[in-house]
Amino acid sequence: MTHDWVPGRAAGDDSDLLQILGPDGQVTRRDLPCPGDDVVREALRLMLLSRALDEKCIRLHRQGRLGLYAPVLGQEAAVVGSHLAIDPAVDWLVPASREQPAMLRHGWPLDRLFASLLGRIEAARIPDDVRMLPRQQAIATQLPHAVGIAWASSIRRREGVTLAYCGDGATSEGDFHEACNLAGVMGVALVLVIINNQYAISTPVSKQTRAPRLADRARGYGFPGVAVDGNDLFAVYEATRQAVERARTGQGPTMIEAVTYRIGFHNTSDNSSLYREPGEVAEARQRDPVARLTTYAVTAGLVDRDTLDAQENEVRAEVDAAFERASSYPAPGPEEAFRHVFAD
Repeated sequence: MTHDWVPGRAAGDDSDLLQILGPDGQVTRRDLPCPGDDVVREALRLMLLSRALDEKCIRLHRQGRLGLYAPVLGQEAAVVGSHLAIDPAVDWLVPASREQPAMLRHGWPLDRLFASLLGRIEAARIPDDVRMLPRQQAIATQLPHAVGIAWASSIRRREGVTLAYCGDGATSEGDFHEACNLAGVMGVALVLVIINNQYAISTPVSKQTRAPRLADRARGYGFPGVAVDGNDLFAVYEATRQAVERARTGQGPTMIEAVTYRIGFHNTSDNSSLYREPGEVAEARQRDPVARLTTYAVTAGLVDRDTLDAQENEVRAEVDAAFERASSYPAPGPEEAFRHVFAD
């Protein structure tokens, strides 16, 4: 966690970001460990599953068969790389609004995810044995809850770490600052991942803050912050692994800023062409995290093209089957508005 910002860094200069796997799929840092082969294979499958889920949900929304959906497109390495560093059996996950692959890996069945998008309330419930909060659409309000979970775990002497996500827009909310301050004061076992995808809906980061890096804010709360190349699964995984190790050994919270780019729209109600230039998006596609990891995996002999093709077909079939199951679940009636609200 020594990648501090150097005063005078030029705008757009990413030389301060921790990077292990370059855009060409080649390792750029030999002094830092790469994830094991099994981790890379699991990461690649989760990222392909995430892409298949995005494609399916966008298509269903366009057909009027699915509600609002926020794609993960372009942010897969930031989400998957960080989640692979925790243990769903003992650790808590507190997502924001577009961490679908992390939620699936943590134990939320794919058909239940679809049920939530279809409004099938009871079928969408997170299983009781899954240590995870629901997705949060109200910006940053999940963060005080994440600190509360981590603090409660400490009081109850539980070993688990809490991994929480938020976007760059959430760092402009009061709940973000209150949560970070309490986390620092109490020294809780929290890993906070800021997925800086450059836009809070249509507001760019440059109009949200004058801070050179969002991770620099961690200093004000008394714990480490590190900015990483959010399109580099290896860098995200390593930074999170170190942060989880710190948390498990009682050294308190860590803030990780994963600098990435939201290639797709904010959600299916958004027209991102109104506030972004086509060239900007095209340039971001050159840093596609899935293509980067795929190149590495093929070059390293972990997979071949035939295997990848088969895996893409497999995850698409998995997504289709999960949607069909979710579609068969009963739709809620008016009484559902009162269920779990009143005692009688």
